[in-house]
Amino acid sequence: MIKNITDLKKADNFFLLAGPCVIEGEEMALRIAEHIVKVTDRLGIPYVFKGSYRKANRSRLDSFTGIGDEKALKVLEKVRQTFDIPVVTDIHAAQEAEMAAEYVDVLQIPAFLCRQTDLLVAAARTGKIVNIKKGQFLSPEAMRFAAEKVVEAGNDQVMLTERGTTFGYQDLVVDYRGIPEMQSFGYPVILDVTHSLQRPNQTSGVTGGMPQLIETIAKAGVAVGVDGLFMETHQDPSVAKSDGANMLKLDLLEGLLEKLVRIRKSL
Repeated sequence: MIKNITDLKKADNFFLLAGPCVIEGEEMALRIAEHIVKVTDRLGIPYVFKGSYRKANRSRLDSFTGIGDEKALKVLEKVRQTFDIPVVTDIHAAQEAEMAAEYVDVLQIPAFLCRQTDLLVAAARTGKIVNIKKGQFLSPEAMRFAAEKVVEAGNDQVMLTERGTTFGYQDLVVDYRGIPEMQSFGYPVILDVTHSLQRPNQTSGVTGGMPQLIETIAKAGVAVGVDGLFMETHQDPSVAKSDGANMLKLDLLEGLLEKLVRIRKSL
């Protein structure tokens, strides 16, 4: 079981955070985890299962937010125990940190909340690995200060995630210069491939996406030397209850990872 960042970087490969956007139920989570574990074990990719126990940032009031906090967290725990793998989930308020930390190995700070001092400090004090997503509105340089808040609160287990930068009202772009920039701070840097392809602020009130570019974005990230990749995946993104527009279909993951491993080995 991976307990710290050193464990994630032991393999001569990138590591992977992947899973559904939100926990929709136990069966779907276990099936997704089982599939990815088989693939990553074969390819020698350190793997962390990702699933949000609740989605707090939704475009519309009637958007799906989860199956219930405790129920979803217990699903994450079931995944963790069944496959002996670490799990990551995001938290949205300081009081959630201690609760979520009982079930997961990595606490993720959403991009829109990356400057929230109370949230960062609360996550730090759990002793868990803290993955901070870079705000769509921030420069890579500014993420140094978010990381320092966690370290100064007594926890040096910090990772930073690039997830695209706002470009106009309805688009994001990835500035790959930010990856080595953030790596220079001394923390592992992850590329969130699927969220970087979101098309926010659609008139329908549901975020759009460009999943056809997942392979392009991921290949470029690995070529630049990113430490880890983050991808949301689902058996059938068309019926996913959150972020289906930019998720990778589960049965496409293995072929993509095979290509990415070849790129990594060529560096």
